[in-house]
Amino acid sequence: MDNNEIQQLTETISIKYFGREFQHKAYFNNRLKTTGGRYILNSHNIEINEKQFIKYGESAIIDIIKHELCHYHLHIQGKGYKHKDADFKVLSKQTGAPRFCAPLEKYEERAKYIYKCENCGVEFPRIRKVNTKKMVCGKCKGKLTQVEK
Repeated sequence: MDNNEIQQLTETISIKYFGREFQHKAYFNNRLKTTGGRYILNSHNIEINEKQFIKYGESAIIDIIKHELCHYHLHIQGKGYKHKDADFKVLSKQTGAPRFCAPLEKYEERAKYIYKCENCGVEFPRIRKVNTKKMVCGKCKGKLTQVEK
């Protein structure tokens, strides 16, 4: 699937589920890491994570496009387009747009650092580095040390 097909698919979904035209651009952005897609407020364009298509196929892309089109149409109409807004929640439910997409990697796969409690031996995988002088074990309040991964 390429950017032209994404554009066509987005226009089709917009008319089918929302009854409105999509008049901006939709395209793949291979720099997206943790999100399935995003709606850009300034340009009104929609970016889709190509890795979601590679891993989960076209049905995942359709769900992501529906979700981003909820943001798009509500923003264009001047209604509440954020996740917390009632307008967004209602439109998402009406169109069957999911709240989240499937993760590409599990937390444990993304974790670069592992910390181990010196007291009870519990291991804590973390994506970001932790200050072991401030942080302690959540189970026993013991001292944490970094373990090689």
